[in-house]
Amino acid sequence: MEKTFFTGFIIVVPILLIPFLLTSLLNKEAVKRAAFFPPVQGKEKVAYIVNIATTLLLMVVPFFLRINLSGLMGTTGLLLLVLSLVMYGVSIVQFARPDDSGLNTTGLYRISRNPMYVAFFFWFTGGCLLTRSWLLLAILIVFQVSVHFMILTEERWCREQFGGPYKDYMKKVRRYI
Repeated sequence: MEKTFFTGFIIVVPILLIPFLLTSLLNKEAVKRAAFFPPVQGKEKVAYIVNIATTLLLMVVPFFLRINLSGLMGTTGLLLLVLSLVMYGVSIVQFARPDDSGLNTTGLYRISRNPMYVAFFFWFTGGCLLTRSWLLLAILIVFQVSVHFMILTEERWCREQFGGPYKDYMKKVRRYI
């Protein structure tokens, strides 16, 4: 593996900066909402620890990889990066503007209850294709399994916080896509 700072910069920096830059431009309350994660309970703690560890690995490993734009994998990876970045940005803007109850149910949130997580997964899938890294893919898979359990934690909290309206929303909109 040939290391390049450029690969890490391209794969890691946008996905880290965009949520905080966009939310801080939109409103300060959105920054707090974006940084908030509901308290974990019981077995949720294991998923949380795995999530933190794999997130860290996703942020470090790309700095030791090289981008390869050639062929179908390179083109597909680049296309996924661009599309997921747009999706990520749009979902963050929409997240920053909940309705009066505090829920997000419009825009991309009418298609997926978790468009930011979906975009994040697509982003790193594009990174895996661009770098052709099996290690990054393995980390991404473990990360995504932990994300599923983190989403279940968020859903538990949302049911407790928002009650019936959130349960109705869950019936209408899929968790992912």
